[in-house]
Amino acid sequence: MSDSAAKPRPQFRNLSLTQLASYRLPLAGKVSILHRISGIGLFLALPIILLPLFEKSVLSETSFMQFRDIVSYPLVKLVALCLIWAYLHHFCAGIRFLVLDMHIGTEKYAAQKSAASVLVASLLLTLVFGLKLFGVF
Repeated sequence: MSDSAAKPRPQFRNLSLTQLASYRLPLAGKVSILHRISGIGLFLALPIILLPLFEKSVLSETSFMQFRDIVSYPLVKLVALCLIWAYLHHFCAGIRFLVLDMHIGTEKYAAQKSAASVLVASLLLTLVFGLKLFGVF
């Protein structure tokens, strides 16, 4: 008698909504989800926020002064900081995924280390740009 006939088939079950809060996603999975969220955010912000502001900044000197006044509000700076983080995270994670596509760093330890470095690099760069945006230096 064959051993393969006696084994039951594996069952794969999806997570229910009640299990989502307790499910622990690895750091590489969190970076991947944040990469998708930042890409969607940048894609949606492009026609709604970025292109109109860019047009206002390059149209004339008067419109540039209006642009400068708009960007001086703290809430607008906070939105700009979120967009800066989205861009920097998407850029850093994109480089990580390109390297992974070349089959470099696909081992578990290396993937965890590269995911952590993406988060640290994007947050540190966002901090530097945020300090510049809010006029610290």
